[in-house]
Amino acid sequence: MKVLHIDSSILGDASVSRQLSKAIVDQLQTKHADLAVDYLDLAAQPIPHLTGAILMGQDAEQTELGEKIIQQYLDADIVVVGAAMYNFGLTSTLKAWIDRISVAGKTFKYTENGPVGLAGEKKVYIASSRGGVYGENSPVDFQEGFLKTVFNFTGVNDVEIIRAEGVNMGPELKDKAISSALTQVQAL
Repeated sequence: MKVLHIDSSILGDASVSRQLSKAIVDQLQTKHADLAVDYLDLAAQPIPHLTGAILMGQDAEQTELGEKIIQQYLDADIVVVGAAMYNFGLTSTLKAWIDRISVAGKTFKYTENGPVGLAGEKKVYIASSRGGVYGENSPVDFQEGFLKTVFNFTGVNDVEIIRAEGVNMGPELKDKAISSALTQVQAL
């Protein structure tokens, strides 16, 4: 079983989303002895943002990187994404990864009945952290809803969110949010 583990927080060891994504992968490893993990740290090694030259296939190095990123995504049985909310959305580095996996003919196709995802059956866990408290379906949430939409668009409908909210609202609320999220992880 293959896991693609992606972290995108810029906070390194102080990151709650990184703590949660690691806990998810650790939990999966306890349940699946044959787990192979491919790890991407988008803060330490950012993927270059999409440009016209990349999109048009005029940059051979970036075309090769794009093919590798798509294949990692397609090969994964499980995708674990550490996604911290920044200014109501996600990091630009995570968006750069999304731009590389959202490729017509590779992860989706257009048909006369609309788009069809091609990424296959897989499970996605989103380790979401937020400084404030927004709840589910907040009108200012361009993080979780966006990620669900992207994965659904590529054909992945089994998306589970493990959320820690209010992590910047004092140590007591932060500890409670992390504890609650880790309890969800233990139930996986």
